[in-house]
Amino acid sequence: MDVASGLLILLLVAPAVCAVEYIVGGSQGWDLNVDYQTWLSGKTFYAGDILLFQYGTTHSVDTVNSIDYDNCTTSSPLKSHKSGNDSIILSSTGPMYFICPTTYHCNEGMKFAVNVLASNSTSATPTTPPSSSPSSSPTTGSKSPAPPNLCNINALVLGLGISLIYYTLMS
Repeated sequence: MDVASGLLILLLVAPAVCAVEYIVGGSQGWDLNVDYQTWLSGKTFYAGDILLFQYGTTHSVDTVNSIDYDNCTTSSPLKSHKSGNDSIILSSTGPMYFICPTTYHCNEGMKFAVNVLASNSTSATPTTPPSSSPSSSPTTGSKSPAPPNLCNINALVLGLGISLIYYTLMS
């Protein structure tokens, strides 16, 4: 029975390591005067990770295409977020672009781009654009749906583990 208990605990804890939640801007949050290129430095983003945008009433978050990102255009966002506490799941691979649509905020550096990778099990490729200016874009190809990763397999393993435990207890 000790083996079954240990397996159950392992299976319940394993899914927690799959996705990472990042508070955008760290302790400063989504705000002016944050160097987002520095904040991005050393971070690698994978499909399933979450960006948490925390901000006051003078800001919001738009997800935009690369042209709108480069030009700080806010007229046609792909998605707008205005709650002040927005969790955005990085659900597809490829570049994603975020800007503050408040007048002049994007032009003052309140924007960043990430390149979302498919799996966190094998790659160590940096995700920040290799640039010296904050208006550069990630250089990888177009977005595509994220392939299944180890997190999806955890559900199957969990089901098998519970079945095994049930079988062991009933024997």
